Amino acid sequence: MADQFTLPRNVLLGKNALEASEAAIKGLGRKAFVVTGKIVTRAGIVATLTGYLEKWGIEYVVFNDITGEPTDQMIEAGVKTYKETGCDFLIAIGGGSPLDSAKAIAAMTVLPGKISDYLGKDINGNFPPMVLIPTTAGTGSEATKFTVITDTQKGVKMLLKGNRLLPDLAVIDSTFTLTSPPDITAATGMDALTHAIEAYTSRKGFTLTDIYSLSAIKRIFKYLPIAYSSGSDEKAREEMQIAAFEAGVSINNASVTLVHGMSRPIGALFHVPHGISNAMLIKECLEFALDGCYERFGAIAREIGAAGYDTSDEEASKAFINELDKLCKHCNIPTLTQYGIRKQEFDAVKEKMAKDAMASGSPSNTIKAVTKEDLIRIYDRLW
Repeated sequence: MADQFTLPRNVLLGKNALEASEAAIKGLGRKAFVVTGKIVTRAGIVATLTGYLEKWGIEYVVFNDITGEPTDQMIEAGVKTYKETGCDFLIAIGGGSPLDSAKAIAAMTVLPGKISDYLGKDINGNFPPMVLIPTTAGTGSEATKFTVITDTQKGVKMLLKGNRLLPDLAVIDSTFTLTSPPDITAATGMDALTHAIEAYTSRKGFTLTDIYSLSAIKRIFKYLPIAYSSGSDEKAREEMQIAAFEAGVSINNASVTLVHGMSRPIGALFHVPHGISNAMLIKECLEFALDGCYERFGAIAREIGAAGYDTSDEEASKAFINELDKLCKHCNIPTLTQYGIRKQEFDAVKEKMAKDAMASGSPSNTIKAVTKEDLIRIYDRLW
């Protein structure tokens, strides 16, 4: 069976990418629905975008009600405002939450019912055009056909997908990430690393995804510590945003595995930011998966300089885990306890979390076979 490889329809990358996007954005519509959040608005980044829109003669409406990770209620509010204001295309600017929200809003301006109706289905339709502008280096949402939305009634983070959710234009300018504080830099950077490693060790990976994911892994191990410790380092910021895009392309085509499957329920039930919940889990999850593909983890170790070519795959795999542990410590990734989660409350829902994780389908992409009982044991090891 042939492997399919998909990308955003158009990508502008580098300094002044937004300024250079005039012709591309003008061709998408006359009135933009700008999806963002209050933090990005306060940072002045939205004003930079709207300044260009005014200069280019494009009308706009700003919807900055994406507070935290997106929920079905936020999406419904966005759809209502989009329709009421007569917009004809969307621009999302911010971290993964506004970008994911714009995808869901675009789909639900056309599709009937509720966003939760589309869980497990391929989302398709003639959606309005979308421009995605990331201001963090991590989620890679600008490169993927995925959106993660919380179903508030069921307490489940829904992974929704469809090729029509890929943006018409991705504008990637690392200067927007310079104001990102260390904790956000760490969370988003670890999210990108998780994407890249999971894509490389996924059953669905193939030659092209291997190229993108290994490149992202090398960049992140080199530049995330610098971006975390020296946020104004432009080179590190630029490399991290390239890595986030590469990792996004990787999961778009090879999907995610165990870590993401297990982290979504933690995020949904304990309101832990997605990148942090991934980082909390990554070491334990990958240690579990090691013996399923020593060759792959060994290759990662050699790429990042943690092992030589004369080292066995098993030994190299363990060296990779050690480097991963060092990176997590450098970025001050909290434990569940440090985050304020109580073990008694966690234990009360770990069965549900394991069930929800398995139902998402992500753990089954892991090269090593995974059961619900395995997930419960991994959750236990987090303590």
